[in-house]
Amino acid sequence: MVNAVGAFGALFVAVFICLTGNGLLNTLLSTRMAVEGFSTAATGIVLSCYFTGLLSGSFLCHHLIQRVGHIRAFTIFVAVTTAAALLHGLYLSPLFWGALRFLCGIATFGMFMVIESWLNECTESRNRGTVFSIYMTLSYLGIGIGQQLLNVGDVTGHELFIIVGIIFALGLVPVSATEGVHPRMPERKAFSFIAIFRKSPLGMLGSMAAGLTNSAFYAMTPVVCNGIGLTLRQLSWIMSITVFSGLAAQMVVGQLSDRLDRTVVLTVIATTIAAVSGVIFISAAASFWPLAAAMGVIGALVFAVYPLSVARAHDIFGGQDTIAVSAGLLFAYSIGASVSPVLASGMMTLLHTPFGLFAFWCLVNGAFAAIAVYLRKYEKMETVPVADQVAFVPMKSTSPVVMAMDPRREIQDTQTAYASSGSRESALQHDPSTRLTTTSCS
Repeated sequence: MVNAVGAFGALFVAVFICLTGNGLLNTLLSTRMAVEGFSTAATGIVLSCYFTGLLSGSFLCHHLIQRVGHIRAFTIFVAVTTAAALLHGLYLSPLFWGALRFLCGIATFGMFMVIESWLNECTESRNRGTVFSIYMTLSYLGIGIGQQLLNVGDVTGHELFIIVGIIFALGLVPVSATEGVHPRMPERKAFSFIAIFRKSPLGMLGSMAAGLTNSAFYAMTPVVCNGIGLTLRQLSWIMSITVFSGLAAQMVVGQLSDRLDRTVVLTVIATTIAAVSGVIFISAAASFWPLAAAMGVIGALVFAVYPLSVARAHDIFGGQDTIAVSAGLLFAYSIGASVSPVLASGMMTLLHTPFGLFAFWCLVNGAFAAIAVYLRKYEKMETVPVADQVAFVPMKSTSPVVMAMDPRREIQDTQTAYASSGSRESALQHDPSTRLTTTSCS
């Protein structure tokens, strides 16, 4: 691990800085709109633009990166994000902020692609799991710490927007100062959304349910906290507790899912999320400590649904087509994330209570649990013996590029290498001048 940190220290610092700024900005905007009296529906629509931008970035960003190179592209993405963050504080308008959130979504996706391409290019197979885990841990830590920065300035003023701009600008430094070859973009794998759904409906639906739940948390939880009268400090702790609980629980959930039928684990987790959310909605407890405890439980569960769904899909595909399958699942997650703030805000408006967010979570996860039970009961999905399940890998939705570092790729790489070893050895015997070459990063 020490070697991995030393080799990728600059990139890890960039990840931490950028995710800290992103975590602060997302919560700041939601809080600011609640304080300024934006309607819940308007808030949901504006914040959905960010996730729509992320989805759009998956189709746009790689073209710019391939055209101008990684460092220049990263500079462009960070510059756009920095300018957008500062412009939020210049003019307060739902339409204007919606456009800025869309641009931020595209630029943030581009930043993920650059950093993850770089990490993937310079990661040896034996270090893939270590680098992947450090990257995911720093992502959660950055987002969680970003919530606490809400307390260093006035949420109704310009200071916090300036701080966000400074944080993103500092993210340029480690990447711009990094020496080494320009990384190559990992090969883009085409995927069939319908084919993945037919073969692994639970993995696809679980990814979409995770997108519906997780993005509503980031977008609408500050609205809930403001609506029930919590202070800004209490809001920041609610957000941090939820994120850090999700980080801490992923390994525990992963070990459990590696020993039990993953479909059962997913069903139990979704049912528990629905039950806890339902209790919060019915009780409408507006005090800090009960809500913080409940959000800790929810955080420990909701952030495990996506990696569990990805692992379930790879159980079915047997480690083959790892990148293509993961890209399809990320696409499903992104669709859910794009519409989630709008749907959650609609539920809150319809029920005339901020706790409508928990009713939304209850509905989404209850429906997913019911579908999982139906698919299992009527044998509509393939059952995989526990011994044949792939390993659980803690993860967070970023870009398809990070899937190239997924340790589960080693299964596919090993099988491919084994299958082709005979033909390669034969070719070398017939042509002694043939040599295998490798590239390295410095």
